[in-house]
Amino acid sequence: MSGKLKETRERITSVNSTQQITKAMKMVSAAKLRRATQAITEMRPYADRLNKMMINILSNLEGSASSSFSTEREIKKMAIVVITSNRGLAGAFNANIGKQTLKVLENYKTLQSEGKIDLHFIGKKGFDFLKKKCEGCNLMTEDMALSSDLSYDNLATFSQKMMDQFILGEYDKIYVVYSQFKNAAIQDPIAAQFLPVPKLEVTKDAKAKNTNADYIFEPSKEELLEQLIPSILQTSFQKYILDVNAGEHGARMTAMDKATENANELLKDLKIMYNKARQESITNEILEIVGGAAALEG
Repeated sequence: MSGKLKETRERITSVNSTQQITKAMKMVSAAKLRRATQAITEMRPYADRLNKMMINILSNLEGSASSSFSTEREIKKMAIVVITSNRGLAGAFNANIGKQTLKVLENYKTLQSEGKIDLHFIGKKGFDFLKKKCEGCNLMTEDMALSSDLSYDNLATFSQKMMDQFILGEYDKIYVVYSQFKNAAIQDPIAAQFLPVPKLEVTKDAKAKNTNADYIFEPSKEELLEQLIPSILQTSFQKYILDVNAGEHGARMTAMDKATENANELLKDLKIMYNKARQESITNEILEIVGGAAALEG
């Protein structure tokens, strides 16, 4: 019985230590989450408004005035940028982004089998999840640590590289798979078309009403768009990164909170088990003493 007591005591000590770690990680994630939430809530309205404006302008342009960033081409080669975290212990956060990437690949099986899809990984966990699940894809890992610096200038280097490759015809379509931050408990995995810039679908009613936006361009349309659109796309890409950054800390805080609760429940069960074993041990010792005394009197 003493062996069982010792084993239970060791398990209680181990769970206590684990609970202290999960509590500390929860507090650290909560502090980081506050800063990350502030960053994305300040960035999102600005980025979304710019993106809507860009799509609206491009959707209302005609022929020669259209931008090279909105040109639809036959898809001969494409890229998917997978944005995840570099660290785990965040529940299903990274796995959900990986599963969303696999959903995108389902639509391009022919390109995948021909080796015409490049997967660009930002964050180590996306690579860990997909490296054995994407046969035929080219795995690009040179920018895996990009999100370690969240500054606009740093992130713009990657988005500019993607834009250059699209303009040169190296890629005909580019997706970005990331997780949109809602709150600490909810992050929605999304596959967003980065390039070409998607156009609004104009309904027959809208055409009949002739609701096209009437913009006055100064300088020329072409000159303005070629300078404005890259800047807007870079801002949108920074928003994707900030979304994932906030989502990671929210998911980790939630996961560590749940782990702390589970450890607490386990401690209660172990303490009950320990007390029962201790009572049995004491009862057996008393019975042995009583039995020995009875034997001596006999």
